[in-house]
Amino acid sequence: MTPLSPEEKARGEANLAPFVAQMLVARGRFRVSADTPDQAELFQGVARRVGDMLQRPVVSYANGREIVIAFGQPEAPALALRSPGWASAIPASAPGRQR
Repeated sequence: MTPLSPEEKARGEANLAPFVAQMLVARGRFRVSADTPDQAELFQGVARRVGDMLQRPVVSYANGREIVIAFGQPEAPALALRSPGWASAIPASAPGRQR
């Protein structure tokens, strides 16, 4: 099997992304056989496109035989780290702790 050209890879990602997005929304994950580095790389690119399309975090896991694409955990907003609840979890003796 010959490696995909950059044009073939771009076309493959563009063509597969809508299908993978549909499956991800319907089932929560998408699993496909990907037993070569080229296939894994192609579907990792698809996962990035799907995340952009759905505007949600999407992750991909490859194990050498297959790749799983699923929704990732949303990132915590930076302001939430400054909430009073976090301050109570930090010992009063911690360096830099404001009292």
